[in-house]
Amino acid sequence: MLEMLVVLVIIGLIAGLVGPQLLGRVDTSKVTAAETQIRMLKGALDTFRLDIGRFPTKDEGLGALMTMPSEQRAAQRWSGPYLAEAVPQDPWGNPYQYAPESSTSVVLYSYGADGTPGGEGVDADVGYLPKSGGN
Repeated sequence: MLEMLVVLVIIGLIAGLVGPQLLGRVDTSKVTAAETQIRMLKGALDTFRLDIGRFPTKDEGLGALMTMPSEQRAAQRWSGPYLAEAVPQDPWGNPYQYAPESSTSVVLYSYGADGTPGGEGVDADVGYLPKSGGN
């Protein structure tokens, strides 16, 4: 019985040392996943722009990558869908923030783990952030 208690204490100590390190890796991997999804979405947006001649409007949003535009001229040039599956949520379950910034650039980012603007570490915003100084 004493041997089993010693083994349980050792297992508890190991779990206490290794557990926090593994949980930290999960958060880091979510940031990496968000960066990868953002690059994939940016590629689809660039293809949309090449076909249509513009990025989707803020009102059309990322849904325009999956749904033909209602504007007749744009609908004729649309070669989508531009994604294999529906527009993904970020790894924390929140929608990606999107807006065309100019004719050649977009704002496309995730708010990070905390789901709010700004932050540091895993809470930091990830992606193509607004150039006007906001996070």
